[in-house]
Amino acid sequence: MLADLLVSVLFIVYAISVLMGFGTILTWVERKQAAVMADRIGANRAYIRIPGTQVKLVWWGLFHGMADGLKMLVKEDWKPRTYDWYAYAVAPWVVFTPVLLVFAVIPFGGTLHPAHLWAPLAGFFGDKSYPMQIATLDGGLLIIFAFSGMTIIGAMLAGWSSSNKFALLGALRAGSQMISYELVLGLTLLGLILIYGTVNLDAMVRHQSGTVLGFLPAWGIVYQPFAATLFLTAAIAENKRIPFDLPEAESELIAGYYTEYSAMKMGLFMFAEFIEIAIIGALFTTFFLGGYNLPYMNDAGFAFPGGGTAALPHGAVVVTQMVTFLAKVFLLCSFQILIRWSLPRFRYDQVLMFAWKFMFPLALANLVITAVVMWALGK
Repeated sequence: MLADLLVSVLFIVYAISVLMGFGTILTWVERKQAAVMADRIGANRAYIRIPGTQVKLVWWGLFHGMADGLKMLVKEDWKPRTYDWYAYAVAPWVVFTPVLLVFAVIPFGGTLHPAHLWAPLAGFFGDKSYPMQIATLDGGLLIIFAFSGMTIIGAMLAGWSSSNKFALLGALRAGSQMISYELVLGLTLLGLILIYGTVNLDAMVRHQSGTVLGFLPAWGIVYQPFAATLFLTAAIAENKRIPFDLPEAESELIAGYYTEYSAMKMGLFMFAEFIEIAIIGALFTTFFLGGYNLPYMNDAGFAFPGGGTAALPHGAVVVTQMVTFLAKVFLLCSFQILIRWSLPRFRYDQVLMFAWKFMFPLALANLVITAVVMWALGK
């Protein structure tokens, strides 16, 4: 019992550290990547001086994120004169907390056998094994939709409770946009459910450790390339990032549904957005890029086409899987930031028309075709 509790605590600490780390690093990546794309230097003014010297540690602007966090902590927590105090205070946490909870059902590695890492651990852990996932739930995919739907409530609460017409308009935009694209997200994943026959995320990843046609890695993007494109597009819209950032369009609504927020409450909204970039990357990796595995990789090592195998020590497998997962997520985060600084903002009517008149029919058609093919194959 104590061993299980210890492993669970370690997984939780690791998950929170990864998400907070991604949220912090991505604020820097967005600045520097945007600067590179615009042929600028980017953030490079914040620094730390070594005591007693004139040496300034700039480190490519990495300290700007720390400076921003410190600024948010010490700023005055200003509140509007007329507002619903309870909804106003709860809204940032209703947006921020579910984003963290989604990661609980995402597998970030294979199976951990503590006794195989170091022989003396067998006395404490015995022969127990632990899936590298905080909550090993059979209905993990359903939990993701449940938690992601809660963020809609937080955005609506923030806009309504502020007693500000710009915030309320941003909340209305956020609610209709997020509901619209969440439907598209669900339809794109139904095709994978038909193929994998499960809503357990770890089972989906293990299904992708095989091959297709004897040589292609059995990743979800190979089975459902069209659905992968629809999923990533809808997920970016769900996160309200350019070109879908109409709920917080600065040129129209000041800051949208969190216009009346300041200090760390505003910081929670902004930080949740960057963490959600990482969550989108983690979900896309889990569903379409083989999760924590490299091509032809499993918990024992590699199984290459043609029957060749390459066994690896358990510790090497665990580290490789964890690093592979983080690398895939980071690349997808960078791609999302690339899109954010490449495309112009849509009009709001175009955002909803794009969801209902373009993406929804395509997602439905993809589901129907997948179902017909699975029926024809007798699956």
